[in-house]
Amino acid sequence: MNVLCRLVFIVFLAGFSRHAAADTPELIASLKQGGYVLIFRHTATDDSQRDVYPFKFDDMSAQRQLSEKGRDTARQIGAAVKEFAIPIGEVYTSRLNRAIEAGKLITGREVKPIDALTDSSNASATGMANPTGANAKAGQAVRQLVDAPPRAGTNTFLVTHKTNIADAFGKEAGDVQEGEAFVYKAGSSGSATFAGRIKLADWTAKTGK
Repeated sequence: MNVLCRLVFIVFLAGFSRHAAADTPELIASLKQGGYVLIFRHTATDDSQRDVYPFKFDDMSAQRQLSEKGRDTARQIGAAVKEFAIPIGEVYTSRLNRAIEAGKLITGREVKPIDALTDSSNASATGMANPTGANAKAGQAVRQLVDAPPRAGTNTFLVTHKTNIADAFGKEAGDVQEGEAFVYKAGSSGSATFAGRIKLADWTAKTGK
């Protein structure tokens, strides 16, 4: 690639980043129409706690839980969802309580915990620190959920883990932040189309909190 081509490419990327950021408020507004799937990484957890493997889903002492900051963040997202009158359809979460709790606080309703969204790293610290997107089976399970069209006039909410998101969308998605959502638009047929990413700051900027 010559120097001129490199410069053009860099300018294109810079313009793309600004365009994507500018479109976030429009994306949030468009959620009112329904037809989207939002896949969240659960919000912040208590670092003093550790997961126990194999998972004991009914034993809260064997799982890392949301921190108070994480609960507050989930409530803030939920307040924004309510303020913007975003219609919620199905809500699926990981079977780990931190995702279940985040899902309830974000949507204000009961959730459906499922295996497909449960931590694909098996609570491995190495997997969390360096997600490779290498678990093809877990990634396919997540993509199937994302590609499933929501009920008419609603949006599907999914709450999962960093590694599952990287498995589904590649290692580039491994930078997903706690509480961040990847948003996909359902198609009339085939795979859903990536619509954008919504961070906590995007929600709170609109609500003024």
